[in-house]
Order: sequence, then structure tokens, then C-alpha cells
Amino acid sequence: MLLVNIREGLREYSATILVQWYLMMDHKTVEEYLLSMPNAALGYPFGEGVAVYKAAGKMFALIPEGKDPVNLSLKCDPQLAEILREKYATVMPGYHLNKKHWNTLILSGELPWEEVQPLIRHSYDLATGST
Repeated sequence: MLLVNIREGLREYSATILVQWYLMMDHKTVEEYLLSMPNAALGYPFGEGVAVYKAAGKMFALIPEGKDPVNLSLKCDPQLAEILREKYATVMPGYHLNKKHWNTLILSGELPWEEVQPLIRHSYDLATGST
């Protein structure tokens, strides 16, 4: 009986790990979406360790290289930034950025990709003055 319970527990644990892995976004997926924004460009003005995504000469996203899960910093309306930080443990004030206007998202799966995409678009719109 105990062995059966342990096996069931391991299956449940394995399924949880698999779902979390599936929900995590990898650097390539995020980068492809960032670069799909009109006139978006990738550069390394702070050195090879930080990928910086710009449009119209303005930063709208940053990703430190080699982080797992991916850390994605995005511009954000200050009121929305606060709401997101309160709602999600994986959304925090922008790392080494103006904490009023930037959030850093830890893309571990807590915040689904379907919710990350509009936040990327929001950041892009703020940086470029798009509406």
C-alpha cells in the first residue's frame, strides 16, 4: 500500500515538473517574439551578458544571457507594474532599471506565455510611442 502511494506521488510530482517545464519560455522563443515587433533590433550595449531589444532607438526589453528560467525586463505603465507585482510572485521591480517604469519577469510558467506577449507589446508601445 505504501509503495503504491509513493509511486502515485512520484507520478504526480513528475507530471507537475513536466507541466512547469512546458510552461517555461526559452530565450529563443521570447527573442523571436521580441524581434517580430516592427523595426525591433537586438544589440549588446552593456556587453555580451545582456541582450537589449530596441525599436526607434529606445529600449523595450532586456534579457540577461544564460539565465534559466529566462529573466525578461519590460517597460510598463507604473500602475500596471504595481498590479502585476502584487498578482505574480515572478514579477518584480526592474533589475538595474527604473523600478517605477520597468518590471522583470521570471518566465518560470507562473505567468503564461499568452499573458507575457501582450506585456511585450505594451513595452514596445511605450518605448516607441505607439498606441
